[in-house]
Amino acid sequence: MEGDNKVVLLADDEADFREIFSIKLKKAGYTIIEASDGAEAVEKAKEHHPDLILMDVKMPGTDGIQAFFKLREANQNIKVIFLTNFAEPRSEAAAIDDKFAAEIGAVDYIKKTEDADDVVAKVNEIIAQQKR
Repeated sequence: MEGDNKVVLLADDEADFREIFSIKLKKAGYTIIEASDGAEAVEKAKEHHPDLILMDVKMPGTDGIQAFFKLREANQNIKVIFLTNFAEPRSEAAAIDDKFAAEIGAVDYIKKTEDADDVVAKVNEIIAQQKR
């Protein structure tokens, strides 16, 4: 399987979203660690050293962007894909796009409305790139 022995941290405040995507990623062979907010994501990332972090941008308390920068301070090599609900090009979060992700050092971003299989494919792609 693609994800054998690879750890993915899934940080999102929506329990249903975490459950659905955890199931899909586990079926693809990944070990999943969950966090319900940015502060918990930072703690779990430091503890478990995941191969990849899927992090919601908008969470209560410490949001995904704040958590990302805290993690970058601790480890320059973290791999983060931002998750966002914002699909409208004119939405308040239009800055979360390829350019923004690249500028701050994230690997990519994924709209949470994308098909779960597409998300798994993106995770597989990023993990495969790490092996090179």
